Amino acid sequence: MNKSDLIQHIAKDAQIPTSAARKALHSLLNGIREDLKNENGKATLSGFGTFRNVQRKARRVRNPLTGEPIRIAARNVVKFKPGKNLKEAV
Repeated sequence: MNKSDLIQHIAKDAQIPTSAARKALHSLLNGIREDLKNENGKATLSGFGTFRNVQRKARRVRNPLTGEPIRIAARNVVKFKPGKNLKEAV
């Protein structure tokens, strides 16, 4: 399912126009994005799961072709932990 499929599903299920479903989905995604921008950001959707902003440490790896060491900088990544209802459904 892609974004446009999800918008169509929301519009059909909620019996609202597609434009309203698009605005609702964008509002949800923007809310989650804003919560995750914080250093220890966290967005929990009860019954679905939790998105967390996690700091990944800098590390050294090797280029598999040349064997040359490469340094990967520290960065923030988003992790998702599914909720109980989602685990049971899948």
